[in-house]
Amino acid sequence: MEIKIREIVANDYTEVVFLWNDVLEIRNVDDENFRVTIEKMNEDGNYKTFVALFENDVVGFVTIVQALSIGVSIGYLHIQALAVKKEFQHRGVGTQLLRHTENYAKELGISSIILCSGFKRTDAHAFYEHNGYDKDSYCFDKLINLG
Repeated sequence: MEIKIREIVANDYTEVVFLWNDVLEIRNVDDENFRVTIEKMNEDGNYKTFVALFENDVVGFVTIVQALSIGVSIGYLHIQALAVKKEFQHRGVGTQLLRHTENYAKELGISSIILCSGFKRTDAHAFYEHNGYDKDSYCFDKLINLG
């Protein structure tokens, strides 16, 4: 199975939004808020979204950001999201997206990649560990009532 990986373009947005909702089960993503956010990310310059294509159809994506960190002059890459269509999982697509991200990090001279994954996503945890990622911390979050 030949997979091509490239940066996202506007024609990919609908398929990536589907993956956000279907695979990551983040239901508050729609075409409009995705487009607006991607445009802001592109303006910032530290964000990248790469899509995996099979026969010109988006079958996966990864979104990353280069973050700064005290004591690490060039910072690290943070994988914000990675998803592969359910029918393409266990076929190497996610691994290819990780390798692409790792090669991108090398091009930038970055030696550290981090990510967070929900407690219930045990299949994802096994996937990351299989690909050499260590489970070494917890991520915490808090929703702030703005009203």
